[in-house]
Amino acid sequence: MIDLGLTKLAVIGVVALIVIGPEKLPKVARMAGTLYGRAQRYLNEVKSEVSREIELEELKNLHKEVKDAAHNIKSDVENSISQNMADVENAWHDADHTHDTSATSSFTSTATTEDVSRKAREFRRKKLVRSSAIPAWYKQRHGGKLHVTSGAARVARFRPRGNSQATFY
Repeated sequence: MIDLGLTKLAVIGVVALIVIGPEKLPKVARMAGTLYGRAQRYLNEVKSEVSREIELEELKNLHKEVKDAAHNIKSDVENSISQNMADVENAWHDADHTHDTSATSSFTSTATTEDVSRKAREFRRKKLVRSSAIPAWYKQRHGGKLHVTSGAARVARFRPRGNSQATFY
């Protein structure tokens, strides 16, 4: 940068006073100040734009590195999952072969999907009764619900019996 001390500024001011004259010196000084301010703003804008471009380039590089790392992790996970699935399938097939060659007179029970779904429903219903906030002994003593009633059963229970015709709105 230009090294301007107090003496150099004083010399420049005296020369400008002599060359320009005392009438036009305030206008020229004002214009020089505005031009200097514009130049500073322009330089600051250029600096900030350059720094933004550098940061953007760094972010792009970081994004690329993260993307590559994520892709590598994804491929590693997929490879390990496929290996584990192959191991499980091999173990399953080996277990099937050993089970088939073992005693043929052993009892095997086959459950249908209806039986499984029925047992699951009963289990969920009983679990809801067991896991409620009120203890079972309190329910028995004070006449609380001991089993879960479905929504349809509750509606049927509280539906008025005398009016057989349905009311439509």
